[in-house]
Amino acid sequence: MTQLTIRSVRTRIVALTHKRPVISRAVTVTQWPLLLIDLETEQGVTGRTYLSAYTLDGARMADQLIHGLVDRFKGEPVAPTELYDKARKALFFTGYEGVTLTAVSGLDMALWDAAAKAADLPLAEFLGGVRKPVKAYNSCALWLKSPEETAAEAVELRDEGGFSAVKMRLGREDPRDDVKAVEAVMDAVGDGVSVFCDYNQLNTMDEAIARCEMIDNLGLGWIEEPIRYDDLDGAAELKRRLRTPIQIGENFWGPRDLWRALQMDACSYVMPDLMRIGGVTGWMRAAGVAGAAGMPFSSHLFPEVSSHMLAVTETAHWLEWADWCEGVLAEPYKVENGFVTPPNRPGAGIDWDEAAIAANLVE
Repeated sequence: MTQLTIRSVRTRIVALTHKRPVISRAVTVTQWPLLLIDLETEQGVTGRTYLSAYTLDGARMADQLIHGLVDRFKGEPVAPTELYDKARKALFFTGYEGVTLTAVSGLDMALWDAAAKAADLPLAEFLGGVRKPVKAYNSCALWLKSPEETAAEAVELRDEGGFSAVKMRLGREDPRDDVKAVEAVMDAVGDGVSVFCDYNQLNTMDEAIARCEMIDNLGLGWIEEPIRYDDLDGAAELKRRLRTPIQIGENFWGPRDLWRALQMDACSYVMPDLMRIGGVTGWMRAAGVAGAAGMPFSSHLFPEVSSHMLAVTETAHWLEWADWCEGVLAEPYKVENGFVTPPNRPGAGIDWDEAAIAANLVE
């Protein structure tokens, strides 16, 4: 395998229009900003990935930090785990969480993509595993609409890729409307299809107790982030009170957060986000902790890279399927019978649709 060295990075910010707008109690989102990253090496291999930055300001801040890190590491070997630790230390005084870890994660994913390409292997195989189907749930919609609209949309999501699970969001002003929506969705999708729900952290502890107890006997697969992500004491209390499993983890800032959650018995399942857990390197370290604890490990967003990662994760559970970046991919990933199989292409298998990028570029 050719030893790669870092030369430069090219980044672009695009804003894609959601096919189905995000409608939560806190915010309505119609456009999805992405930071596209092309890490260039002296040997001509390009490591490619993206960050879902949520806001344009977030994308711009991560962009600046990534360029600074690449300038610092110019000429160094493409050694992802070594550079992950160096990048973390380089940003020590800025802080280990937030946009600094987002930038490190973006660089890390691009480094791993380049290294796998140099070996001419898909990322899952480069990490010592095999490309294999990963079960996925459809998370592309089911926001805060009427029970009737939500139920009809759930059937659409189920049928889009033969999914055996879908995720809906809760937090309507009247919690009784949440109950109606859950019942309508479960009735519409039928037996054999799991239904997960997500409160997006919008409850106080008192609200979470009252609302979760109202849906605790409905047969949901999990209740996700019923309270603020950093209230692990509250999450542990809810786990003790409820029969329905508690899912958290998209806001773990690095593997240590996952370890703390397990130590506090704050959840039934975990679902780290590649951008926040520390990219491929952070995921592998977190997955080792979860594996030792026997903790089911799902993904949050980034299905293109997460499908590779779950293929090598001991306690792999569910892949969250969201098509929110498909608009700039030359070859979007496919769902077949509710499973995503990483493609037989070197690296993560991400290539850009340059015409689509030009049409959605943020100046």
